[in-house]
Amino acid sequence: TAYICGHTHNISYAKINIFLKIVGKRDNYHMLVSRFVRIKNLFDIIEFQVSNCDSFTLEGNFSCEIKKNTIYKAYKLLSNMFQNVKDYFKHHKIVVKKDIPEFAGLGGGSSNCATFILMVNDVCKLNLSKDILAEIGAKIGSDVPFFIYEYDSANVSGIGENVKQFNEEIPKFQIITPNIKCDTSVIFQRLRDGKFYCKIQKNEIDKLLKTKSIDILNTLSITEANDLYKPALYCNNKLQKYAKDNWFFSGSGSSFFKLVN
Repeated sequence: TAYICGHTHNISYAKINIFLKIVGKRDNYHMLVSRFVRIKNLFDIIEFQVSNCDSFTLEGNFSCEIKKNTIYKAYKLLSNMFQNVKDYFKHHKIVVKKDIPEFAGLGGGSSNCATFILMVNDVCKLNLSKDILAEIGAKIGSDVPFFIYEYDSANVSGIGENVKQFNEEIPKFQIITPNIKCDTSVIFQRLRDGKFYCKIQKNEIDKLLKTKSIDILNTLSITEANDLYKPALYCNNKLQKYAKDNWFFSGSGSSFFKLVN
């Protein structure tokens, strides 16, 4: 966290899913096994700026209403737990400079939420461990714990709460986000319809978890790497024209990425 003239700011990185396999269901949630990689050249900037605020103030180019924003949800949780968090945001507003596209499979909302939680832990001196912060974050979104731990690469499982650092050299990627809105809930519904769900053997999962990202991408096709690509394509066939050779699909889309030499 950097402090500049009464401002506090931090970087909120995007992520991609190198592979994403659905392995079952728990309650209403799908259980997954995935490799998440942080993208260092695509990020939002979050600032806490000194300002007298009558109420919680969040500024940024968001498409959702404030009560649905992940930062607001994190504020509500933390301010209910700690009075000094509530007090801090009577004298500071949050300004987010957005560069990560929304609804793109790049984890922008989850990353913003995690970065906010880490910043609050710091400035309000909550002294909570990352494990506790990840538990708080998981109540808001399944991808939040990955961003709390700040690993460059990690194997993520369960409904997102199990995050294990994966040591590797991070390859360079090119990312494109077509102007196509992918609705995650609809895509999961299509997957559930049975048409696209393909059970994966445990030995195949174990192999993926041990394999470097670059080797996975040099071996698998777009449909083999991400179980959500086929249902997403079924929901919106315009995605097809972006799925060229060597391009992969992140999360539930609509972003595609490929290795850059």
